[in-house]
Amino acid sequence: MQEILVVDDEMGIRELLSEILSEEGYDVRLAQNASEARARRAQARPDLVLLDIWMPDTDGVTLLKEWASAGLLTMPVVMMSGHGTIDTAVQATRIGAYDFLEKPIALQKLLSTVGRALKHGGEQPQAALSLAALGRAPIIAELKQRLERIANLRTPVLLVSEPGCGIELCARMLHGRNTPWVAVEISGQLAEAPLDLLTQAREGTLFVHEVADLNRVEQKGLLLLISKLDRYNARVIAGATRHLAELVAAGSFDARLYAALSGTTIRVPSLREHREDVPDIANLVLSRMIEAKEVPPREISTAALNTLRNYDWPGNLIQLQTTVQTLAQTALGEQIAQEDVERVFPQQTNVRQLTHDLPFDVPLRDARDAFERVYFEYHIGKEGGNISRVAETVGLERTHLYRKLKQLGIRVSRRLDEPSQ
Repeated sequence: MQEILVVDDEMGIRELLSEILSEEGYDVRLAQNASEARARRAQARPDLVLLDIWMPDTDGVTLLKEWASAGLLTMPVVMMSGHGTIDTAVQATRIGAYDFLEKPIALQKLLSTVGRALKHGGEQPQAALSLAALGRAPIIAELKQRLERIANLRTPVLLVSEPGCGIELCARMLHGRNTPWVAVEISGQLAEAPLDLLTQAREGTLFVHEVADLNRVEQKGLLLLISKLDRYNARVIAGATRHLAELVAAGSFDARLYAALSGTTIRVPSLREHREDVPDIANLVLSRMIEAKEVPPREISTAALNTLRNYDWPGNLIQLQTTVQTLAQTALGEQIAQEDVERVFPQQTNVRQLTHDLPFDVPLRDARDAFERVYFEYHIGKEGGNISRVAETVGLERTHLYRKLKQLGIRVSRRLDEPSQ
């Protein structure tokens, strides 16, 4: 049964909507203000929210913004507005509301809007994490301010960071709502048909996740594409986890392309620079897994969160996500304890320290598997989940590496900042 949360400070409207929707077979929950709505959302994700704009404690648009910024706007929200608040309702749709209903609400309009919203929500994949996933530390607040300053520009942007820091989350913030988003999934497209990509990205954004991995022909294609951006009113956002200036000096990266990209450069901080955000990020990743019904409801203990916070995270956000996934899937109790973290996640990044606890009183094959498991987990974390780079580092062909990881029981997850398909 689909659950609908009705948020309205007028008892009569709440009861009327509850009666109508219950008769239609929906499970209806009620909240008389934003505080109650927050509590309901914290307990579980409803399939749809009918949200009044004017409420005494916090207005509906502000609550909508809170959910959007916290990565909790994973369900369709239909705003309810009285006379004179239509402009505000339209503003809410720009923030992320699915639609709005004007009071007094006509029965057929209510049922058709609810039906469409629920169908829309059911067709949508689990929402990608937003920039809010990076946290609330001062260094992240400054990052968001810098991104906001350049959001309306059309010049190319270069986002630099260590692997796994959330480059695409930042790129998504710069991307204009309701405009094309084209991510270059196969770098060879830049060499073979760069203008086709630009045509797809017209009036929108073309995103290159790791520009340092492009070969010279692909670099040339990207440079050609950048030279024609004005004609298509498109923007290029590129990420780099290696020092491009050093690659230019070594002759492996085009100096003209570097000049074209680096005019607006923003650094994305590593996770250890804002480790105070780790508990909130870990809880957010866990809540997403619970909402997607990938794991049963559970929580992370305070001691476990402290242990996670004190780690250096060489693989940054991607490594944190993978660790939380492993904890959520393998912990035996309803609460993920500090012992669980210590079991799946050694406290040091040094390989010698990692191998200190490897078993020796076992057959050679088991000991070899244990070492390989630690070895590959270390490199996956170090490279931020970039399997192509791991394969290059460890000297294995990528297909062989995938087989090896599967054999060892190492689950390779999608990147935290990878968009939903």
